[in-house]
Amino acid sequence: MKKIGVLLSGCGVYDGVEIHEAVITLLALDRNGAEAVCMAPDIEQHHVVNHLNGEPSEEKRNVIVESARIARGNIKNVKDVNAIDIDGLILPGGSGAAKNLSNFALKGKEADINPDVAKIVRDMVDANKPVGAICISPAILCKILEDKNPEVTIGNDFGTIETIEEIGGIHVVCAVDQIHVDQANKLITTPAYMLGPGIKEVAKGIEKLVEAVLKYS
Repeated sequence: MKKIGVLLSGCGVYDGVEIHEAVITLLALDRNGAEAVCMAPDIEQHHVVNHLNGEPSEEKRNVIVESARIARGNIKNVKDVNAIDIDGLILPGGSGAAKNLSNFALKGKEADINPDVAKIVRDMVDANKPVGAICISPAILCKILEDKNPEVTIGNDFGTIETIEEIGGIHVVCAVDQIHVDQANKLITTPAYMLGPGIKEVAKGIEKLVEAVLKYS
């Protein structure tokens, strides 16, 4: 059975992982006979957002603790996972990718990446193992792999595309139900909720991404 890492960034679209994208990923892996290895960094979230009204709150939350909600408690600290332990890696989207795994939401092309996140991604690519990224997460891959001119898609959001290209990435416009495969780096990306409009459309692209990650692993 193939083991595929799923790198989570909290729990909730505005301050953590996009829950629909994460759950669809886990479901697609299970349906394809693969084992999901959930992981997250053990760090404080950038901030906490009230998902009912969209307003930031004064709460403090921990990324791995919140991610454990989605993983049903079965989750590892990303720093304890090595490329040798898994056959592929997938990063669902959500603001947590751009606020917790990195500060891309704040600094754009000058973003800093959590070192443990950067390490597992780079180690996977160096080991010639596939990495999938969903929604905004392809932009994080581009920053980590800026020396490799990665090819990705985030749909058609002009501002993010411009930043990706400034970093040195190559952007390919795709529809929500499509994926793009960077053959040289074994990167598989799909726009998901960067485009929407709903969960059934998003699921089509994510399911194709999961199948491709398994194919290349």
